[in-house]
Amino acid sequence: MDTATLSLLSPLPTQRFLSYEKPTPTCYVLPSHNHFLKHFSYTTNLNRNSKFRTPEAVLDTSPITPTALTTPTLRELCQAHVPEHILQRMEDIGYVMPTDIQREALPYLFSGRDCILHAQTGSGKTLTYLLLINSIINAAKSSVQALVVVPTRELGMQVTKVARTLAAKPTGVVGEHKSCSIMALLDGGTLKRHKTWLKAEPPTVVVATVGSLCQMLERHTFSLETVRVLIVDEVDCIFNSSKQVSSLRKILTSYSSCNNRQTVFASASIPQHNRFIHDCLQQKWTKRDVVHIHVSAVEPMPSRLYHRFIRCETERKLETLLSLVQSDAPESGIIFVAEQSEKSKKSGKAPSASLLIDFLKTSYQGDLDVLLLEDKMNFNSRAASLLEVRKGGGYLLVATDIAARGFDLPEMSHIYNFDLPRTAIDYLHRAGRTCRKPFSDINCTVTSIIVPDERFVLQRYENELMFDCEELIIS
Repeated sequence: MDTATLSLLSPLPTQRFLSYEKPTPTCYVLPSHNHFLKHFSYTTNLNRNSKFRTPEAVLDTSPITPTALTTPTLRELCQAHVPEHILQRMEDIGYVMPTDIQREALPYLFSGRDCILHAQTGSGKTLTYLLLINSIINAAKSSVQALVVVPTRELGMQVTKVARTLAAKPTGVVGEHKSCSIMALLDGGTLKRHKTWLKAEPPTVVVATVGSLCQMLERHTFSLETVRVLIVDEVDCIFNSSKQVSSLRKILTSYSSCNNRQTVFASASIPQHNRFIHDCLQQKWTKRDVVHIHVSAVEPMPSRLYHRFIRCETERKLETLLSLVQSDAPESGIIFVAEQSEKSKKSGKAPSASLLIDFLKTSYQGDLDVLLLEDKMNFNSRAASLLEVRKGGGYLLVATDIAARGFDLPEMSHIYNFDLPRTAIDYLHRAGRTCRKPFSDINCTVTSIIVPDERFVLQRYENELMFDCEELIIS
């Protein structure tokens, strides 16, 4: 958070930040709706010189005590709320100390408050809301009690895997173990099979893409009446999708009511977040006491992420990329390309992804497997590519922005923007596919290959996201 913002939230004792290298995450506890509207204003982006206002907020201004400076473990944060077998399983997996978003958000979530989780990519938002779900559900009841809405099939598969891993039987537990059932209701799945499952024995948790979920709701296969907690992951992505936004609005207001559930929105990027909070209240997507928890507001991306760019003419981009990959020798990397435009399709040109894959398979002599993931691939082909990625080992994944949201690939060391992303938010999410190991000090790299005319676009992204990009000079 910048100085201008802090000045608006006075009184704020200076000792609050004395024991930290950087300010602690800030929770905005919203006042009543009318009071909020009176003070509401917003800006379209963040940059080094911006002076944006936040709604007046209620902050904890109590003096720091030695006890408050002691970071509790995840178990200590969750002990009174989450079942013991989930805590054991959490520790078996390796989750011991909380990340910033977990430390700040879990007390509010466990108290029943609606929350907007706004934190860096790879900061632990998924585990945060899964712990909330496990604190609320009753596995003995045969009803859908928790719903996680995601924008893509691939993100849904990942969330489902983490949820099932967390719900599995802990190491050393003897005897019968009743775990909750988790359904993945995703685009490309067999809805007939899901319909049978829902009628025979409803799952406790459903992870769903917007399209498949709405099909089931419209056919009255099941309802959201028994849902106690609703999570919308990558919420800004869904609201920015012309294909999904109207359906999400129905899910939030027509098929269920915010008064009958706890609602959680999560994303690393919520542009115009004050406006979004205003809409949450006005449209009744959340209750009036929703809490906006914004972690690392002054540092949208991890500090150990190294940004660089190289200029070259269009006809030399392939050779430049090959030279970079060979000199970097990445552990694993993603090469992002733009989706093919309609004009390019009509002219009969091959998409960037196809050209790049063909080039790398004939010219790249390294040890990494070259894989492809793009929107136009069928679901089976996309699943096959992801399966290869999940197996481990080194790879170069050529991908469109379908891979930029929510993919958790901890071994990823390098990101290459073969085509510059369309917006600063897209840059943030592409870059967020690396530096995903909490508490790690390993540096990772994002490299953009640009033509000379694109330098001003990259500079705009630097200003909006508050990072510095170093130029590589071709010798």
